[in-house]
Amino acid sequence: MPNTPSAIKRLKQSTKRRMHNRIAKKIIKTYTKRTLAAVASREFEKAEADFRTTVAKIDKAGARRVLHPNTASRRKAKLTRDYNAALAKAKSQ
Repeated sequence: MPNTPSAIKRLKQSTKRRMHNRIAKKIIKTYTKRTLAAVASREFEKAEADFRTTVAKIDKAGARRVLHPNTASRRKAKLTRDYNAALAKAKSQ
């Protein structure tokens, strides 16, 4: 445990930041799964809205350094690839 007042404060700050970052990452994962599930269930309007929300949340996390900007870019590219593939598959059936 920290002994000095400044170390105690830093521990509180890092704990608070870690929780905020974990929540932000969890929201991104949830929206990603929700987007692909909506495409699979052929709810295209909902999937489009979820896709846009997910991309916006990934952008915001990258800008705020919750995610590294390159990681954010990579996740957006992967999501777009998966979304377009699922959309094409759902529309072809």
